[in-house]
Amino acid sequence: MTGYVTAMVLNNPADLVRLLVIAVIVYPALVVILRVSGKRTLSKLNAFDFVVTVALGSTLATILLSRDVSLVEGILALSLLVALQYAVALLAVRWPPSQRLLKARPTILLRDGQLRRETLRRTRVTESEIRQAARSAGAGDLNDLAAVVLETDGSLSVITRGQFGDGSTLADVRDEGR
Repeated sequence: MTGYVTAMVLNNPADLVRLLVIAVIVYPALVVILRVSGKRTLSKLNAFDFVVTVALGSTLATILLSRDVSLVEGILALSLLVALQYAVALLAVRWPPSQRLLKARPTILLRDGQLRRETLRRTRVTESEIRQAARSAGAGDLNDLAAVVLETDGSLSVITRGQFGDGSTLADVRDEGR
């Protein structure tokens, strides 16, 4: 039994040395790759960005823990993920029609104090979540709200009637309730 417990806790001391060496090399490499690629790489702008961030973490874990992945292969994999993310972001900026494929549009869930119940159902947002967002924005009455928008990153933006102005911030927002 003691040998089994020891094997569970420390399978092979050489693995620890490998992990230390790889981590000391890969972590700074990842930091450099991310710094070179710019702030957009790890932004929380949409689901696609989130998936790439998770993939980077998974790749880093695989590099650290798998003996089957060499250090060079791992750094290349990280570099490729970041380069592809950069290319997709560049495509979205340079060719706006690609944005329809790459990211969701923000969606109005409440307009002029009226909940868009069908839109809430379709986007799987509850009325309770709308009320919570309103409270967080300091609003005590849904009728005081000009709009609540489900953003591309999943957050809720609350715009009160006093903040609405000309409504130009809603120009790119999907409004299915008109």
